[in-house]
Amino acid sequence: MELSLLIAKIFSAVYIASGIAVLLGSVDLDKIVDEFEKSSALTFVSGCVGIILGVILINYHNIWVKNWTVLITILSWLMLIGGIIVVIFPKSIPYFKGWTKRDKLLGFFMVAFGLLMGYFGFLTQS
Repeated sequence: MELSLLIAKIFSAVYIASGIAVLLGSVDLDKIVDEFEKSSALTFVSGCVGIILGVILINYHNIWVKNWTVLITILSWLMLIGGIIVVIFPKSIPYFKGWTKRDKLLGFFMVAFGLLMGYFGFLTQS
């Protein structure tokens, strides 16, 4: 459970900071997707990072239970699958442009998910 709490704290910080940046407009998701589309090196490295993080998290936190910790497991699998897709099919990046059109909604979701992970990571005891 200690590992779940640590991972929840990390996810919380990343999602809240990223979500606020999106909501404030200091991060332009369309530009990020454009940069990925233009740079095969950036796409490849980011896909590899997704694979590495996904494998590490799945190796240490592949917990399928009926409580909040399953969210970490699901997110870990999504990282791995996403990383594999990006490495094998780098031309799939433009398909993500549709998601960035609703950047305020995505930013709100990121903050909400970050707060949820923060609640579990910082405010729960085991």
